[in-house]
Amino acid sequence: MSTLPVIVAVDGPAGSGKSSVSKAVARRLGYGFLDTGAAYRALAWLALEREIDTDDPDAVTSLLDEFDYSIGTDPDGYAVVVAGNDVTDAIREPRVASVVSAIARVPEVRSHLVALFRTVAADVDSPGIVVEGRDITTVVAPDAPVRILLTADEAVRMARRSAELSDHAAETVGAHLAARDRADARVVDFLNAADGVTTLDSTHLNFDETVDAVIAVIEETP
Repeated sequence: MSTLPVIVAVDGPAGSGKSSVSKAVARRLGYGFLDTGAAYRALAWLALEREIDTDDPDAVTSLLDEFDYSIGTDPDGYAVVVAGNDVTDAIREPRVASVVSAIARVPEVRSHLVALFRTVAADVDSPGIVVEGRDITTVVAPDAPVRILLTADEAVRMARRSAELSDHAAETVGAHLAARDRADARVVDFLNAADGVTTLDSTHLNFDETVDAVIAVIEETP
């Protein structure tokens, strides 16, 4: 009888470091890693390619029938593929980022992708998987044994994101983070921990200390 993988659910606002921290945690523990935001970005990419009005929920929903999507779960390197096209880099383009919140607000899209995330997590070929995103602890994996809200002060999140995007002014990065948080907050509360979710504030922690803190939460969970 096969054993289901341990699911570590990680939520957090933009710039909280949840993606890079989750990857490092998965690498250290020998777990898989699932970036759920990539799916929303991939659907946004497809909408742009098909010249769909991303503000039209019905038009966006119609794309789900042709959304042939796959993503790897190896934290050391994975590809995002849509209909045979490797879009790993393309989904990070500014044009995609500018419309992804509109895509994510469509209820049918969220329901479709939540089912996909659960399937990927259950099928991972490793003892566990770190699943990160916006509503992982409350919707995607509310019964996960480890549920963490990773956060940090807005100023710190802005600084960290600016460091990642050295060609962007801090003001621009800050405005984008704030706008993205406001847009996504219309769909899911990712700034407040639900019952049973551990809040981990990394404002005064460096990257390695944050990774250690997440792993400590995992190891302390019965």
